[in-house]
Amino acid sequence: MDDSLTADHRDRLRAAGVQASRVDSLVVRRVTEGLPEWWHGLGNALYLAPGARVPEAVLGELMLIPMHRALVVVGGPMDHLVSLLLGGDDATVFLDERVVLTAGEVYCGAGSSIVLHGPVLATRCAVIDARNGGSIVAAGDQLWAANVYLATDDMHRLADRVSGERLNPFGASIRLGEHVWLCRDAVVSGHVEIGDGACVAMRAVVRNQKVPAHSVVGGVPARVLRDEVRWDDDDLP
Repeated sequence: MDDSLTADHRDRLRAAGVQASRVDSLVVRRVTEGLPEWWHGLGNALYLAPGARVPEAVLGELMLIPMHRALVVVGGPMDHLVSLLLGGDDATVFLDERVVLTAGEVYCGAGSSIVLHGPVLATRCAVIDARNGGSIVAAGDQLWAANVYLATDDMHRLADRVSGERLNPFGASIRLGEHVWLCRDAVVSGHVEIGDGACVAMRAVVRNQKVPAHSVVGGVPARVLRDEVRWDDDDLP
């Protein structure tokens, strides 16, 4: 049986936000051994690239909640990942090669998607949470300091007592451009677009906002502190 990525799954990855050129270049195999029969029987799929692996404890979490049509593609070793949970049917997760989430936690709810293009370096304890049909897409060349938190939703409904109107995001989308630096304890939630080359300062909260490319934002809520900046991975004088 051919265990390479199916045409349907390629289409799903593109729809979730994986760059078309990356989808076309993917070389992965479908994992068929070591997973319970119900996982395959309900249309779920886990693909690993050569050299990719998922810790046994994390792999076990994928089997905690019966679901249909989950799609998980892992492009590299995830040895330091603490948690990967799927919360329902039609969840899509793509973790590219050179994605390092040290002590990181990933949650993808029903009908939701998380797409991380490599390289992503999260130094420690990043939490990435998409739910209620929401989506998180990060382009490559990400640097995330400790305790970064990305969440499409707040996990609980907040409503106006009189009208009943929901006040907080539901099924939001988060988009991070190329070469984005999220500093320690940065929070990104709701409908957010962060432009290429931007820097989100320590403990800043970006919520339902657009962050201009090549800017530094900080504060609660975040505001532009400086524009036309360039940041480097190396600490240069």
